[in-house]
Amino acid sequence: MKVERKSIHFDVNRNKTVTYRDVTWEEIRRSRDAELAQTDWRAVKDRTMSQAWKDHRTALRDLPQNHEEANDAADNWPESPE
Repeated sequence: MKVERKSIHFDVNRNKTVTYRDVTWEEIRRSRDAELAQTDWRAVKDRTMSQAWKDHRTALRDLPQNHEEANDAADNWPESPE
């Protein structure tokens, strides 16, 4: 559930324009929390979670500590193992 900053637009002459919007920490946290919630089933006691998924969930939780700006966190969103 990565936060998207990039928008691609085409005018009537099919000229492409790429723009980037600024994101807020609130958007980052909301998306991060949603992705963690979607993968919570992997972390239940009767399942063995792979190291790749452990690392992914840790990277999601660490986004605010590892990036000074919300835009940097959005641009460096951790890819899920699957």
